[in-house]
Amino acid sequence: MSEPSGSELTSIRSPRVKAARQLAKRALRLRARSFLAEGPQAVGEALASDGVVSELFITAAARARHAELAERAARQGAHVQAVSGEVMAGLAQTITPQGVLAVCRYVDIPLERLATAAPRLVAILANVRDPGNAGTVLRTADAAGADGVIFTGAAVDPYNSKCVRATAGSIFHLPLVAGAPVAEAVRAMREAGLRIVAADGRAGRSLGETGPAGPQEPGGPLGRPTAWLFGNEAWGLQADVLALADDVVAVPIYGKAESLNLAAAAAVCLYASAHALRASRATRVQR
Repeated sequence: MSEPSGSELTSIRSPRVKAARQLAKRALRLRARSFLAEGPQAVGEALASDGVVSELFITAAARARHAELAERAARQGAHVQAVSGEVMAGLAQTITPQGVLAVCRYVDIPLERLATAAPRLVAILANVRDPGNAGTVLRTADAAGADGVIFTGAAVDPYNSKCVRATAGSIFHLPLVAGAPVAEAVRAMREAGLRIVAADGRAGRSLGETGPAGPQEPGGPLGRPTAWLFGNEAWGLQADVLALADDVVAVPIYGKAESLNLAAAAAVCLYASAHALRASRATRVQR
């Protein structure tokens, strides 16, 4: 088993520790183009792609349980540093650290690269400010088989520690675009052949009323490549953003709940599209 580099760090004033702690601030993350990933699950997903992890901090107890993470990081050329529990507590953003924390390089890609990759299902986050919601939408998009997620310029930073934790490692799985203006994101997806559908609780039509499937359009309108627009948790999508969409629909409420949480509504929409796209693909294969 490979050993972490150097002796165990026991001071949070160590230059390496101080540099990593600075990544809790957005401006310093942007300057370094690096962010933190905590816990064996997230770190393991980061290590699935060579070159993402630049530094790994690990306690002795965690090394005993997750020796393979330290070995994989070392093989990829990352600096592996043993730290005390006190130092890990100072680095971590969680109440009960799991003893493994990685400094990762930014993983976002240019909008143009996503647009030219023939995407069929994309989530566009416009003014989504809650990092937990945003991270959960990214995780859901990954689970639904989406081809990318776009965090527009007014949305939360995808590298916010709470957002990264909420993705449960999915931030390392699917293409991520960060900081694109919403109008530019919509234009790029439309030019790539995607239909733009906005999810808005005030819409006059519900998700189930997007149109019937037919022989010329298996899976219905959602069986076509689609980019979903999701808005702010409190006020939804503003009028100028709604105007960018080809269609606006609401997730129907059949019970007495006043509304759905943004992440829950996004899950319904993304899975509706995923199901329709698969139905459309299956029909074409049968032909």
